[in-house]
Amino acid sequence: MTDFFESPDSTREEILAAAYRALCRHGYAPLTIEKIGAELDKSTSLVYHHYEGKDDLLLACLEFMLDQYEADFVATEISDPKATLDAAFDEFLAPGMPSERYEFIQALVELRGQAPHDERYRKQFDRSDRLFERRFAELIEAGIETGQFRAVDAESVAAMLHTLFSGALFKHATAEDESGEALRAEIDAYLEARLYA
Repeated sequence: MTDFFESPDSTREEILAAAYRALCRHGYAPLTIEKIGAELDKSTSLVYHHYEGKDDLLLACLEFMLDQYEADFVATEISDPKATLDAAFDEFLAPGMPSERYEFIQALVELRGQAPHDERYRKQFDRSDRLFERRFAELIEAGIETGQFRAVDAESVAAMLHTLFSGALFKHATAEDESGEALRAEIDAYLEARLYA
């Protein structure tokens, strides 16, 4: 999930990786450039040399993640639409989620929480929503072609799936209950009734 931060290729990517780790460790509100610098193991002045402040850096981090996801989506062929769709929900709703994935979800939820008050964050999450809805629509269109899915309006169902997916992530990051299995069962019921042939 966060493997694009594991092998940074440049100083810029090292700083972005440090910002991501610091965000996961401290959360948005208490995060400072100094805490990001501590994750970098280099002079904090290096961070200031590249970025004006915390939000500039976090926005660059978010943009980098979206760029990587978009590149992955374009490069990935859809050979089995139903299995691909199931795997997407399994990855985030399966019990016993790895801590790295949970931290990733928390980080995204915290950053999205800035969008109502900051147009720069809103633009990045608008881009994110379009990216994921487009991917869901591609999966649905491919499934219609293979006969796995019914002939539905791909864009409308994609918007609904993205809303379900986003809501599940938000709840997972902000609630204590362990309702992932029950939620997944309801999503499966929706898919069976609305999408699967």
